[in-house]
Amino acid sequence: MKIKSARIGIVSVCYNSNSVLPNMLASIPKDVPVVLVNNRYDSENNVLVEMAKSHNATLISNKTNKGFGTACNQGAEILNKEFLLFLNPDAVLDPDALDALLKAADTFPSAVAFNPRIILPSGTPFFKRRSHLLPRSKKMARGWPKNDCEVSILSGAAMFVRRTIFMKAGGFDPAIFLFYEDDDLALRLHNQYGKLFFIRDSLVMHMSGKSSGPSIETVVLKAWHMGRSRVYATRKHGRPMPYTHAMISALSKMFLISTLFSKRNRAKQFAYLRGVISAWRL
Repeated sequence: MKIKSARIGIVSVCYNSNSVLPNMLASIPKDVPVVLVNNRYDSENNVLVEMAKSHNATLISNKTNKGFGTACNQGAEILNKEFLLFLNPDAVLDPDALDALLKAADTFPSAVAFNPRIILPSGTPFFKRRSHLLPRSKKMARGWPKNDCEVSILSGAAMFVRRTIFMKAGGFDPAIFLFYEDDDLALRLHNQYGKLFFIRDSLVMHMSGKSSGPSIETVVLKAWHMGRSRVYATRKHGRPMPYTHAMISALSKMFLISTLFSKRNRAKQFAYLRGVISAWRL
């Protein structure tokens, strides 16, 4: 058995992701086990079934949308590997990405979770440098760090985690359906178990926002959960005035020019506002 297949398992959560999955699956070494968790159940979705078979991936089809974090937990349960890579379906691994992550994990034993260097199709660096769950003093500089280093927060687009630590931490918080679940997990891992690291030599391309399709239904669903999750997660992590800050953000976005003159943006921002309001009693 090759080293990567013995040590790594990959979990990817799908929701109307058939158009982007082939590139992601093709970038994964064939000996590395993959679990696809489909949150948009369709008994006629033979394309996804065949796609999983052709890449020797395990497919879990949820009859209801369980949310991103819960679906990740489902995949993690059946992958008994030393490391888990939670990878968005619209991401593509560089050929040496997994080797670089394994090397880094062995080099930095005090680190419990890692992000690779993530790049957008335009060539623009993608680097998560801040979070509403962190104070401003923890905000990092723009762009990729020049070397492997400790960071304040991680992106869930390609999160590499020691499985034993992930399971000890309870995995992703099932109360967070979508958005901020990666921030929440990263901070719990850091606060309880060890360091978070950025790994320069591991490269992943991320199509950003292409994993679930462009329908207005999906846009509204995401926006509602973004508003709700922001209140829940900031409150959970003790940030000041979580509901007030989220409400100010929601109302200010409602009156942007880009919102007023776009039916799609109006639907999105109104859903975000409703999501914030729904979190009042969380």
